Amino acid sequence: MKRSPLIIDCHGHFTTAPKALENWRNQQIAGIKDPALMPKVADLKISDDELREAIETNQLRLMKERGSDLTIFSPRASFMAHHIGDFKVSSTWAAICNELVYRVCQLFPDHFVGAAMLPQSPGVDPKTCIPELDKCVKQYGQVGLNLNPDPSGGHWNSPPLTDRHWYPIYEKMVEYDIPAMIHVSTSCNACFHTTGAHYLNADTTAVMQLIQGDLFRDFPTLKFIIPHGGGAAPYHWGRFRGLAQEMKKPLLSEHLLKNIYFDTCVYHQPGIDLLTKVIPVDNILFASEMIGAVRGIDPETGAYYDDTKRYIQATANLNDEQRFKVYEGNARRVFTRLDAALKQKEVQ
Repeated sequence: MKRSPLIIDCHGHFTTAPKALENWRNQQIAGIKDPALMPKVADLKISDDELREAIETNQLRLMKERGSDLTIFSPRASFMAHHIGDFKVSSTWAAICNELVYRVCQLFPDHFVGAAMLPQSPGVDPKTCIPELDKCVKQYGQVGLNLNPDPSGGHWNSPPLTDRHWYPIYEKMVEYDIPAMIHVSTSCNACFHTTGAHYLNADTTAVMQLIQGDLFRDFPTLKFIIPHGGGAAPYHWGRFRGLAQEMKKPLLSEHLLKNIYFDTCVYHQPGIDLLTKVIPVDNILFASEMIGAVRGIDPETGAYYDDTKRYIQATANLNDEQRFKVYEGNARRVFTRLDAALKQKEVQ
């Protein structure tokens, strides 16, 4: 008899970090204008007990209640705020956040595995991110990364994802065989609400950029996860297929779907039903972004919006074998370093 799947949530952020982290960041931001106020890294004091409390009373509690096993965990996306300060500010901040995630994963190794935040900065060559990425993979054992296609915070001053500008990061991704989640951060543009507009705009924009270009000819093994269910992409899949056809691109099954994946951070049943009907099951990874953008209870169902496992279980579009892929199989195929770590544990 086939075993039950591991429930692997590919999209988790440390949104419940102790308040000391936010206080340190606010002081760092103040120090941009007045260097006398700039804090030292050593000024941030967060104990293991504080980290345990932050996780056990929040993410881990809900994981147990909702029946998920393992979360791919990264620093809080809205806190990345790459538009603030210069590369030095971003580099220091990314290093602090990545270390905290590493500590959480050390404290709860059966439930959390890390993914890296990059020290991106507007107008700065992405190759400057490589030392931090090297550290996160080699020293921290992190299995993926978050790539912000818009470090400007809502003004979109960077080249499209298909531009050679991004190739230093892609080359490292291929070398390490790790995927990137395409994930923007806080919007400083009043036209775009951070989680309601900017995030979903970015997901949709990433898909369209990848359709327009031929990135995967240069990097045939590159892997991207488009979060939040792919933004508008699944809902408008016919539009994207038609545009690709007009551009004389291959069918999207060849042009995109060997390299990009969509998560299930879609917070109602009809949305999951559409995602699982339109997108091939091999390209869907379970995720909830728990304690993230949408934390409330849906008055129509009495359940939390972000309890996405309920929707996967309820959809008529998946059989048990397909649910296994969504919950575990696809994640292990995309996150090969995670798969290797799980296999090592199974042997022990």
